[in-house]
Amino acid sequence: MPRTKWRDPRFSERLAAARKARGLTQVELARLVGITQRALSHYETQDAFPPAPILIRMARAMKMSLDEFLGLKVPKPDRKGIGARQSPRIQRLWKRFQLLLELPDRDQRAVVRLILTLTKDKARDKRVRSGASSRAIVSQSNISS
Repeated sequence: MPRTKWRDPRFSERLAAARKARGLTQVELARLVGITQRALSHYETQDAFPPAPILIRMARAMKMSLDEFLGLKVPKPDRKGIGARQSPRIQRLWKRFQLLLELPDRDQRAVVRLILTLTKDKARDKRVRSGASSRAIVSQSNISS
């Protein structure tokens, strides 16, 4: 009788989410684990479960316990990411930004559009100011000539 493979359809989702949360690409994680990017992609998309030694190396590479990695425990937030060792002001902003994850997709997109609009306006204001100051310098040099 053939050996049945254990499958967990949520494992592939957890693997991809954990990798992305740590800011790793498939290539980077595969290199850390010692497997090919193609194998890692297979584990993330095909509900395939990697062998135990690879599971252990993946968990270590992402600095997670096996219980967290296998979904038996809720993963602890990665303190080495954004917000770690930052000023209290930046940490407060980061916590507020994380609250966006609780909003519906439509509201998340609206907030992102607002942020992009405000940052584009700031960039445009800087360009206008720098352009105006350079025009003033050019016009002053023309007057003195």
